[in-house]
Amino acid sequence: MWYLCKIDSKQDMGEVDKGTSLPLMEAFYTLQGEGYHKGSAAYFIRVGGCDVGCHWCDVKQSWDAKLHPQTAVSEIVSKAKKYSNTVVVTGGEPLMWNMDPLCNALNKLNIKKHIETSGAYSISGNWDWFCLSPKKNKLPTVNAYKCAEELKIIIYNKDDLKFAEQQAINVNKECKLFLQPEWSRREKVMPIIVNYVLANPKWKVSLQTHKYLNIP
Repeated sequence: MWYLCKIDSKQDMGEVDKGTSLPLMEAFYTLQGEGYHKGSAAYFIRVGGCDVGCHWCDVKQSWDAKLHPQTAVSEIVSKAKKYSNTVVVTGGEPLMWNMDPLCNALNKLNIKKHIETSGAYSISGNWDWFCLSPKKNKLPTVNAYKCAEELKIIIYNKDDLKFAEQQAINVNKECKLFLQPEWSRREKVMPIIVNYVLANPKWKVSLQTHKYLNIP
């Protein structure tokens, strides 16, 4: 199912603002490591820029968009089509940018489009799968909760379970619910998560399997 939302119109400030170019940190073909689609092949497009500021973020080098080259959407899509019929757009925070041109170009090639986002910004683009990973520093928009097909909460300590339940109230009943240990704390929090899921089976455990497999 596609989710169609538009960002607010604003003055044209260049190709990046229009979404025809994006600050591309990296792009690579690999197996999805987390959540509902784990184990599936996909082409990942990691977009630079994020101001959510999670202290445990494992891609802090993505935060400053200026560090990453402005890359034409046409070039990004041209490479993506060589690898997979599924693209995962992640970051950073991809919804800081207009995703309409990227999604429109992928649509023409019948490539499925997944996004992983904090949901803190207005939604642009049309998505075949919408993974929402809320952060306490900057909560999702109302539309992000409505669009979410997958809710993934990172668990750093026991208090994050309360946050998870608060977020689960806001998504639709069909949304898949996942608890994922923060990688550096996985040995300490994994027993807590296991016990919680056993007591609250609406949740499932998500692991960063790509890190165990030593792949991107």
